[in-house]
Amino acid sequence: QVQVVESGGGLVQAGGSLRLSCTASGLTFDDYAMGWFRQAPGKEREGVSCIKWSGDSTYYADSVKGRFTISRDNAKTTLYLQMNSLKHEDTAMYYCAAGVYYRDYALQRDDFGYWGQGTQVTVSS
Repeated sequence: QVQVVESGGGLVQAGGSLRLSCTASGLTFDDYAMGWFRQAPGKEREGVSCIKWSGDSTYYADSVKGRFTISRDNAKTTLYLQMNSLKHEDTAMYYCAAGVYYRDYALQRDDFGYWGQGTQVTVSS
């Protein structure tokens, strides 16, 4: 049984930082691309960033480029999202996902088959 579990969310002031973590079990972690998505109240779920199974290629949405960094530790089957210079508009539920497809030019929800329950990030202005 595949389990994807996010952690690290919380309340932070604008300009601050948070690091999200995601562990995945029940699958061969380094066979999967991993991604972060987020969903704010009343909005569609949007892609934030993804990373290739090998870790040597990444993609970022324009809204987070230069502020967020995605990384993975395949030995620990863990995915990370370092979020710096947080803005109020980054407030959302953040979801981790695993998928067998990777694109370095887009992040598509349908490419990911396994999802976590989410961790809330709230940025106060």
